[in-house]
Amino acid sequence: MKGNRSCNFLVPIYRKEGMFRCYIRKSVVLYPMNLKPIKSITVLAFLFSIVLFSCASRKNKKSAKELKSPAVEVVKADTVSPVLPATVAATVPPATKPVPAAGKEAVDVPLRVNLPVVNREFRGAWVATVANINWPTKNNYATESQKREAIQLLDFLKDNHFNAVIFQVRPSADALYDSPHEPWSYFLTGVTGKRPSPYYDPLEFWVEEAHKRGMELHVWLNPYRAHHSAGGAVTSESMVRKAPEMTVRLKNGMYWFDPANPKTQDHAANVVLDIVKRYNIDGVHFDDYFYPYASYNGGADFPDDVSWNAYRRAGGTLSRADWRRDNVNRFVERIYRSIKAEKNHVKFGISPFGIWKPGYPAGVTGSSQYDELYADAKLWLNKGWVDYFAPQLYWPIEPARQSFTALLQWWESENTQQRHLWPGLNTVEVRSPNRPQEIVRQIEATRQLIPKSVGAIHWSIAGLTKSPAMVHAIKSGPYQQKALVPRSPWLKANPLLAPTLLLTKQTSSVFAKWLHKQPDEVFQWVAYAQYGETWEYEILDRDQTEKSFPKEKNGQKLRAVAVRAIDRLSNESDYIAKSVI
Repeated sequence: MKGNRSCNFLVPIYRKEGMFRCYIRKSVVLYPMNLKPIKSITVLAFLFSIVLFSCASRKNKKSAKELKSPAVEVVKADTVSPVLPATVAATVPPATKPVPAAGKEAVDVPLRVNLPVVNREFRGAWVATVANINWPTKNNYATESQKREAIQLLDFLKDNHFNAVIFQVRPSADALYDSPHEPWSYFLTGVTGKRPSPYYDPLEFWVEEAHKRGMELHVWLNPYRAHHSAGGAVTSESMVRKAPEMTVRLKNGMYWFDPANPKTQDHAANVVLDIVKRYNIDGVHFDDYFYPYASYNGGADFPDDVSWNAYRRAGGTLSRADWRRDNVNRFVERIYRSIKAEKNHVKFGISPFGIWKPGYPAGVTGSSQYDELYADAKLWLNKGWVDYFAPQLYWPIEPARQSFTALLQWWESENTQQRHLWPGLNTVEVRSPNRPQEIVRQIEATRQLIPKSVGAIHWSIAGLTKSPAMVHAIKSGPYQQKALVPRSPWLKANPLLAPTLLLTKQTSSVFAKWLHKQPDEVFQWVAYAQYGETWEYEILDRDQTEKSFPKEKNGQKLRAVAVRAIDRLSNESDYIAKSVI
């Protein structure tokens, strides 16, 4: 109608929990003032009804807020149990939940719960590349064959509930990765200095594939071995030729870096820090080779006259043995502190010879790493210059005087800084017919003697892959369930936030989907489900962010689902738990 005027009213419509609001635009026709009174009254009544509708909406919103469930209360375990069943009884307290709209299947009820403590145990295996012991099995394999063998080994470890691999990337001043400091390894391509073809970076590949499977990868380096007798001819690409002032030749054909030479220490430190900076590794690992075993040089003394005489001319006063030990001590401390300054979460571990000195503990006999290798491993443990310590305890539990347990207890008595003590187990030993049972007993003894931080490393993966009896004994016994790596409380980390959890009811299951605001910080997940009064859990790889839970299991109905994130240092985030009832 000509002459009429239109006026727009904005009516607010509030949505759930006040997160946002939208406005519906109402157009009302206003008639001229000279129209009949009845029409004006009609218009006013209509406007009044709109105001009443708006007020009612706000009132309903206030009521919805009052019915909102309480916030999630974080319940953290104060103790860590290394051997727990996968299910632990816990009762979900009652919670007020809103009634979902008709036809809606989404479940959104935060709960206060007491979740079970997750199993924790370091389960590692050494993968040796020197002399092609474990990988690659031949040094003339092309890239795809190398990758296929690596995947088989990693799948094997995952299937048998291991959570760490100790991968040898520097057997003897060479590299199974793209190094700016040392040549490509003879054990990788059959020619020192020759890169893989088609090109790939083996370390990068191993790290990525290990992490996909929820396993840590620690790089294993030999700090002082310059050339292995099985490593082919010494060529112009070898560090023996590139840095002759740092190396000496031993009578068994090997070459060794002189640990006393400052250039040796700088070079080895640069190699370690380069790997830490450029690769997404979880740990750096040294084994028992410091000064070489005397047998490597035909029983003769280590040929370091040049550096020893230089030390004496400069006014050095230590005995030759103490001077050698001091060279190694300063290097170990330097490596530990350098790693922490670069990446705090990268753990540093050493696997020394199992005996420090004969007579420690009383009755123990054998070689002395303190006097022969000039490795004062007890000092490194006392000082806390390691995050984990894995003495190679390759003796059986019986006889008791010189036994696995006697040595482990002694090392634990020296663990004054409370670092991880994860002994090396000789899984590959074949002379003992009951070896599988012996290894199982040693794992169980470790759990009893060091319950706060359980773990072991198996030498080597071949002792598992080539022994079905060994694998069966471990998998059906102590490694029957998955386990997280123990926490390292002396290594600081930013706490993870709780994940976001969405549950959707389906016909016979509940579908769970979770997300995290810091996805790059998440290493694993733990998903929990409550059937009846009992909780069960599952450790999941980082890329698994959804799971379907059956509504009923073993005659018990699903009552609740929870999830929490695990970071690079195996710290747990706060949890989020929701009811499905």
